[in-house]
Amino acid sequence: MIRAGIVGGTGYTGVELLRILALHSDVEVTVVTSRADAGLRVDALYPSLRGAINAVFSLPELETLAECDVVFFATPNGTAMLMAEQLLARGVKVIDLSADFRLKDAKEWSKWYGMEHACPDLIAEAVYGLPELNREAIKQSNLIACPGCYPTAVQLGFLPLLENDLIDVKHLIADVKSGVSGAGRKAELATLMSETGESFKAYAVGGHRHLPEIAQGLELVAGKSVGLTFVPHLTPMIRGIHATLYGQAHGNLDDVQALYEKRYANEAFVDVLPQGSHPDTRNVRGSNNCQISIHRPQGGQTIVVLSVIDNLVKGAAGQAVQNMNLMFGLKEDSGLKIIALYP
Repeated sequence: MIRAGIVGGTGYTGVELLRILALHSDVEVTVVTSRADAGLRVDALYPSLRGAINAVFSLPELETLAECDVVFFATPNGTAMLMAEQLLARGVKVIDLSADFRLKDAKEWSKWYGMEHACPDLIAEAVYGLPELNREAIKQSNLIACPGCYPTAVQLGFLPLLENDLIDVKHLIADVKSGVSGAGRKAELATLMSETGESFKAYAVGGHRHLPEIAQGLELVAGKSVGLTFVPHLTPMIRGIHATLYGQAHGNLDDVQALYEKRYANEAFVDVLPQGSHPDTRNVRGSNNCQISIHRPQGGQTIVVLSVIDNLVKGAAGQAVQNMNLMFGLKEDSGLKIIALYP
């Protein structure tokens, strides 16, 4: 039985990890930390977990966490990097759901996240946890940088075109919408449903923190620099990411459709829909699935790829568990055979 610890168990990604791991037959959640709620039963804060999780919130202390086989960091940026090195030295595998180890350039990371990196030497050791791209490296890794929600949807959408050099990499556009849970579980005026409801807006058009992460991933696949315009939007729903991706591409629609179907044929969590489909975020809500469809409007050179995920599952907690399964030699879909909620 794998002993799992969760640092930051009170946020949306933390409780989503608990929901998934509670039903994982190979995992026992032994430590759940929260500085504010230490001493409180987890199911007292989240009654939905009654009968499934018996843990009590504790302080994030190294000695306690070192007794785990794997520790998930569902924490704000800048937390995992303070403890990862010590946990790794104790033989604990680390899966970080924040951005601490996603960027390979420490100076670039500091530029976007506004602080010095506490352990830049570990950045090279971290494996970027997008299983559809780095599966074999993930299996051998002890430190995983779990991708962000926007980067997951965008990279899965563009990946087959880049791998086959079928798209102009200098003019890529990612127009992406997110539900309000992407902002985390905090009291913030701009993300209250009464403020976001009946409204829709773009934000961070001048530069979002996920931009360098997306560009880094696309450049790794393309083998060259890319020109990416990434515009995120906030939409009045709780869960979901909808990425509409544009580029100038070669090949007819039938060939591109076949390419996507072949690329993802053996991927448990990527579903390429039939031609003409329009994936809906509700079709993946609560699941670890990504649904993709490909269009070529008016038969022109512009290709449009639609990619949808649940930002809290495939965009965070579910993908983290997918990585854990690979790291421990389990079936990749263990604990993740979750059918989307409808309606």
